[in-house]
Formats: sequence, structure tokens, C-alpha cells
Amino acid sequence: MKAIAVRPGVAGSVHLAELAKPSLRDVSSGRGVLVRVLRVGVDGTDKEINAAEYGAAPQGFDFLVLGHESFGVVEEVGPAVRDLRPGDYVVATVRRPGHSIYDDIGTYDMTTDDTYFERGINLRHGYLTEYYVDDADYIVRVPPGLRNVGVLLEPYTVVQKGLVQAWEIQRRLKVWRPQRAAVLGAGTIGLLATLSLRLRGLTVTTFGRQRAPYLNNELIEMLGARYVSTEDVAVRDAAQEHGPFDVMFEATGFSPLAFESMEVLGKNGVLVLSSVTGGDRKVEIPSDRINLGFVLGNKVMVGTVNANREYFESGVRDMALAESQYPGWLGRLLTHPIRGLENYEKLFEQLINGKNAIKVFCEVAEA
Repeated sequence: MKAIAVRPGVAGSVHLAELAKPSLRDVSSGRGVLVRVLRVGVDGTDKEINAAEYGAAPQGFDFLVLGHESFGVVEEVGPAVRDLRPGDYVVATVRRPGHSIYDDIGTYDMTTDDTYFERGINLRHGYLTEYYVDDADYIVRVPPGLRNVGVLLEPYTVVQKGLVQAWEIQRRLKVWRPQRAAVLGAGTIGLLATLSLRLRGLTVTTFGRQRAPYLNNELIEMLGARYVSTEDVAVRDAAQEHGPFDVMFEATGFSPLAFESMEVLGKNGVLVLSSVTGGDRKVEIPSDRINLGFVLGNKVMVGTVNANREYFESGVRDMALAESQYPGWLGRLLTHPIRGLENYEKLFEQLINGKNAIKVFCEVAEA
């Protein structure tokens, strides 16, 4: 069967590979689930792996199948699987357990292992192929009402995990009633963070670089949130007018803004960082003022990346709520479909150079 793969460590090596079709026998204890892939989203991670910034092939292979944002339909299940059946729409989680105590208790997204296993990212093949098999423990059912937007679940779990962790941390305050939030970044993650915070009832100001009008600011305003272009207003100036911010969610990919967020976060506030920034950018920061503000203001900063099954399941519930409160909104994020694995060059051209793209994804097969 066909698959879109790279040769890790070789920049620009994305190509069409061939794999044997997987079998339920590949998973022990009768827990295997065979899934026909329907859609796979691509993002900056796929772009960075193709640029040879990170990623490793599974043992016995000289290539890595890409794709960690999956959506598919169950074709066959093993005899020990009770909670899934053929015809179910599903999304698979990305990280697989290692050997730490966190892996043992199901929080494999919190592993302390130096070596980690992530489908489509590191040491495990991904989902940009025709079929995959995995253990039922890592496969989450998606209701038919979300079949048109289910490919957004994996990126949504990054937001879901960050905000659930933020609320969990803030239990330290005994009484915490956040009212104002800021989202830095108006790409896919920033848009989904804006949605999630609005579903929680907060007043949200979302920052993006591009000046309005364009699709992203329109989508933000459809949620009843405020859009601010950083070309016109600095984050610290906007915080004076629209803050103080009880929650801030950073999703820009531009690390200096993380430090600016630390400056303007409100007292007793929590800052969630979701950007994965390689490189070695250096900036000058008012470190004394930031440190003093965090200490005297009881502020917290936490990172979010990847997610375990818990956040996929809660993400399904939140996406269903979003479809009810803001019908059709999630579907508008799916801006750039590319049909067929054989069109991998066009897929990556859109990912790298596509104008006004929110979510680029591959239509692998029809439902």
C-alpha cells in the first residue's frame, strides 16, 4: 500500500513509499483494530521533519511514514475488542508508552524517558497511508456527527490538554474564576484555543500578526472574541486596555512573545505555552521585572504538547459542544484539501507556501 514518507536526516526527502498492508496479527492479545484512513492533517511538525530538524525511522526501516493527525473508519477488530466495531469513525492517539512510571499509569504524554515513541514523528510510522493497525487502547471513537471535522481532533487535544492542566493547577487557589483570556497566535492552534476558551465562557482577545480583514479574524469574531493585530497594537498595550488576563495561551511559534506574555499575565494567572521552537533565537528581556511579577503575583507557566487518551475523549465532547453552539465553525478551518497520497508534492507545497491556509489535509479515501 502507498504511504507518504521521509528519510529522517535528509532534508526535502518526502516521497511516496510502499508498505505491506497491516494485519490484526500485528497486535498481541487480540486487541488489534484495522483502520482504513480517510483524512490526515499536516502541520509544522511534518514540515520540520521533512526539513530534517528531528524524527527517526522505526527499527528495520530507512524511512518514516509521516502524519500524526488521523481520521479513519474501523474495518476489522480483534476478538478481545469490545468497545469498537467495523464502521466506527475513529482517531488514533500519537504517543506510545515508554518505560517511566508515567507511561505505566497511562500518562505517556508526560514521560520522563529520553527516547519517546510517536506515530509519524519518532520511531513509529504515522498515518499518511491507506491502512494502519493499532491496539484499541490508543483508538478513540468519534461520533458520526463529527465525521466531517474529526481530523481536527488531534490538534484540538493540544489545546484541551493545556487548558485542562491550567484549570487543574489553579485548584491551588481554592477560588478561581477567570474572566479574561488572551490567545497569542491566530493559526490552527490559536483558533482552537480561542474556541475552547469561549466554550468555557471567558472573554477572549486573540492576537495575530496579519491585519484584518481575513478569514482568521472573521472566525475569531464569529465566536464573540476580539481580534487584535500586533502590527497595530503591542501585546502589552492591549493588555492595558483589555486585561488583566487571567489565562494566556501562546501559540505563535515565535519565542520572544512567550516572554512578553510573562510580563503582561495578570496576578494569579496561568500562561500556557504550546509553541515548539527549534533554532537558537536570543532576545533581551527584563528578567528582574518578570521574576518579580511571577513571585509577587503568584503566576504560573506550563507547557502543553501531545496528549493521552483522556484529552482525546474530552476533546470529542468539546468539539460536539462547539458544533452545537457554533454550527459549521470547525468545518471552516479545513481550508486546503489535497486528494490522494500520490499528490504528496502538492500537499507539502500547500503546507509550506499555501496562502491563507488554516488546515491543510490529505483526503486519503472517501468514507
